[in-house]
Amino acid sequence: MTGMQIGFVIFGFMLVLLLFRVPIGVAMFLAGAGGYVYLTGGEFNALLNSLKNLAYARLSNYDLVVIPLFLLMGQFATHGGLSRSLFRFVSAFIGHRRGGIAMAAVGACAGFGAICGSSLATAATMGQVALPELRRYGYSGSLATGALAAGGTLGIMIPPSVPLVVYAILTQESIGKLFMAAVLPGIIAMLGYMVVVQIFVAVNPAAGPAGPRVAWAERLTRLFQVLPVLLVFVVVIVGIYDGWANPTEAASIGAAACGILAFLSGNMRWEQIEKSLLGTALATAMIYLVLLGADMLNTALAVSQMPVELAEWVKGSGLPPLLVMTMILVIYILLGCVMDALAMILLTIPIFYPMIMGLDFFGLPAADKSIWFGILALMVVEIGLVHPPVGMNVYVINRLAGDVPLMETFKGVIPFLISDLIRITVLMFFPIISLYLVHRFGG
Repeated sequence: MTGMQIGFVIFGFMLVLLLFRVPIGVAMFLAGAGGYVYLTGGEFNALLNSLKNLAYARLSNYDLVVIPLFLLMGQFATHGGLSRSLFRFVSAFIGHRRGGIAMAAVGACAGFGAICGSSLATAATMGQVALPELRRYGYSGSLATGALAAGGTLGIMIPPSVPLVVYAILTQESIGKLFMAAVLPGIIAMLGYMVVVQIFVAVNPAAGPAGPRVAWAERLTRLFQVLPVLLVFVVVIVGIYDGWANPTEAASIGAAACGILAFLSGNMRWEQIEKSLLGTALATAMIYLVLLGADMLNTALAVSQMPVELAEWVKGSGLPPLLVMTMILVIYILLGCVMDALAMILLTIPIFYPMIMGLDFFGLPAADKSIWFGILALMVVEIGLVHPPVGMNVYVINRLAGDVPLMETFKGVIPFLISDLIRITVLMFFPIISLYLVHRFGG
């Protein structure tokens, strides 16, 4: 068999394991290990020799320390009550409009994503804060749960973002530049979701009644309450991008600042600290297991030469580059039916990245092309968090809502998925949207 055929067999075996509900990290490891043994002529010792260095090489990577630190920052924000302050702040300014409470939930998700980096955590935390308010003002179940499920995806779209950190490590790209490039697309995503809410209530006014108007004095009070949170975001992103702090140092500052803010707010006690540390440990262990499984799989694929052969085939096929990009994005959407965002990034970037870098898109230099593709990939994998049959954000919000049928929640996210597809199309044809801030501030 050719290297490409062997690679597809390895992928097929991994998908079969996933169908039997084998955890994604274990499935990738077993498929990679089996492929590696086959490619080395059945030499089991060769696999053992590879394994003795694989885990150390990955886990001793200093750049990976940023992941648990960003997770800890999000845990402090979650258990420290910072999410409620963000929601009350946004709601004070737009909650009096029709659909305003749902739009405030989306805006608060974006703000929380700026200090969290996890979509599931964003959806779960903001769901607990916003759902009672949405119920109190009589919002329809589909709009309330759909807006929160979609808004939760902003947790990985607005930097800091764990999938973007992993993409940067896999491609040797600058974390700071990727974070800066994600800012405008993240803001566009938030505004797009708010427009969807406006259209929703224009068609069905009863679905999203207006809330009470808040006096300016109260608005300013709530603004001062969230200013420290906004400052943490600015310090982390600007610190990384300007180079006065590397990503690990900036993440440390962010985690410490969120911990202090949560403590000063009166919501962080020993119980919350314990939950934050345990939540960080569990999430980090899961991510590192997936990383090790992906490393084993990618080692086997590298030996098979599948990524190189596939990249050469695509380059010599004569297919239009934008058609290739569209096909890759569609594959991401399909993969989102069976795996999560991080697993998709780890699984596909070693294969798709050489293909993209070998093609010409609008005359973009290699550095710009790498950043642009990273943002596009991130936006497409976030769709997997809300589209069936996986749609983890949908299940999280639906479980919190309790009395809303699952189909109503899925119906509620469809307009937001349309907004996602429009945004991805625009950003694919206009790379400058992703690259503007990187170029504007000297990237």
